[in-house]
Amino acid sequence: MAIVNSVEKVAAVLLRQGVITQEQVLHIRRATELPHTRLRRRVHEMKKAHRQDKYAPDVIAGLKLTAVDGQPLDEDAIMRAIAREYNVPFRKIDQLELDSDVVAGTLPKPFALKHMIVPVERMGAELTVAMTDPEEATIVQQIAVATGYRVQLVISTRSDIEKTIKQFFGFRATMKMAEKDATNQMGLANLEQLSKLKSEDEISSSDLHIQNAVDMLLHYALANRVSDLHLEPKREHTMVRMRIDGALVETQKIPRVVHGAIVSRIKLLARMDISEKRRPQDGRIKVQREGKESEMRVSVLPVAFGEKVVIRIFDAEMALKDLEVLGFFPDDLEKYNRCISRPNGIILVTGQTGSGKTSTLYSSLKHLYHPEMNIVTIEDPIEMVVAEFNQVAVQPAIDLTFASALRAILRQDPDIIMVGEIRDAETAGNAIQAALTGHLVLSTLHTNDTASSLTRLYDIGVEPYLVKSTLIGIVSQRLVRMICEECKTDVAYLPEELKAVGLTGAENVRLKKGAGCDKCRFTGYFGRTGVHEVMEVTDEVRELIDGKTADSAIKQTARKGGMRTLQENAVRKMLAGVTSLEEVVRLFGA
Repeated sequence: MAIVNSVEKVAAVLLRQGVITQEQVLHIRRATELPHTRLRRRVHEMKKAHRQDKYAPDVIAGLKLTAVDGQPLDEDAIMRAIAREYNVPFRKIDQLELDSDVVAGTLPKPFALKHMIVPVERMGAELTVAMTDPEEATIVQQIAVATGYRVQLVISTRSDIEKTIKQFFGFRATMKMAEKDATNQMGLANLEQLSKLKSEDEISSSDLHIQNAVDMLLHYALANRVSDLHLEPKREHTMVRMRIDGALVETQKIPRVVHGAIVSRIKLLARMDISEKRRPQDGRIKVQREGKESEMRVSVLPVAFGEKVVIRIFDAEMALKDLEVLGFFPDDLEKYNRCISRPNGIILVTGQTGSGKTSTLYSSLKHLYHPEMNIVTIEDPIEMVVAEFNQVAVQPAIDLTFASALRAILRQDPDIIMVGEIRDAETAGNAIQAALTGHLVLSTLHTNDTASSLTRLYDIGVEPYLVKSTLIGIVSQRLVRMICEECKTDVAYLPEELKAVGLTGAENVRLKKGAGCDKCRFTGYFGRTGVHEVMEVTDEVRELIDGKTADSAIKQTARKGGMRTLQENAVRKMLAGVTSLEEVVRLFGA
């Protein structure tokens, strides 16, 4: 019997490796010997599903024990101990770093499933394969003979191997079938051009293989915390890149011949015009995965080798967070709450594209919502559908612009209005009129900090006296990467290194940094949080809103009143161990 199929053997390994105590071994033995427990039913289900003996790491992990080091005794911890016992490297499989040709093109899928083994890397004449059982030496020899490679064994969890086999073999097979179908239709497409029939893309867009390929890409993106999915047509292939924690990562390449069909499928889902390939288009997709809904905003742009697609993914749980978890420091959150608690006036949220403005606005509206409130939003497009709000989508084709929609909304008895973006004088004028007539208005601007927002309003034609009478607060924000909690460590920095973020006179400062681990894909970062600059329009600041006073003077006055700049708050997060010096330098350093 393989070691991973014996609870007794695995428990003994955990004890020898110092992961658990003798008392915990006895607890495992008693729990797994009970005849009618939920655990026994779980074992029976696994045996039925996999047609083999129970998978011991899953059984032990199901007991929810705590290891000697205080960490949860999960499947990863158990398999790491087994790897140490047999002196075999453990590898946490990162699917974003795998080569699909290596994973799915080296071994047949039935063989991989039968032995729970998957190739993860190929370098020269050496092939690295991941498996759960370190005692399967004969399988390693078989692979070496069959492939002609020197085989290097690593240990991985069964869940990682199963997920990799499912996603990579399934996606590769789907792509091969789609490529075959598209290639077979190439000649037909040429004939169709002659006879004025439908194009190749329109025919293949309804093919089942293409549907599966698109579904797999979306599942893959959602499973890996992707915020943006890019499909970029190149001369020979289509590159798939995904943005994770703010950084773009190339994940795979797909055959160039199926690019048009995949784009057409995405256009169908996003309710775009499939026949239009010359102009940019925007649309949206709503998907449900594992009981959770996600909104996707789709943008299609004609480029040199075809249509590039970017899908921005909005997780409802991320976009509708409580204000307390958006990254505000307590003093800034207190100021912001004072602003949004006002009955009327304008609040602006500013920042670059992708800086989290949408999350701040939606979370603010969620905080303000009450059944007695009428909250109306105007968006281009609607980022996320929320039942509690009355949301209007801008449609320029029928002359439904921000300005015209806002005029109509003022006749709908609103209490709070959210304008997706103030882009022109007409929209700004209507927003100000709404604020003057007793409404609270929230909107966004694309500016770098709070004070420069005033200049931006002047530039689009808003009179300073109107800004002065309606503006109650401005929030500027960025997103910074957070240090991974699993590999956070102390690092000493020299005084000259700290000067890059404005810290002078500091010596022997120890800050936090991510060393890199499986969880964070060895980047040292996991997730992002907001850094905010909150300028409450006090009487002192309001006196300077005259269209003549420089932004720097207004910022200086706000700072005297307690405002902290973006860089100062980023440094505060660095000193608190939330982010790293390198991240602050990347965003704000000289």
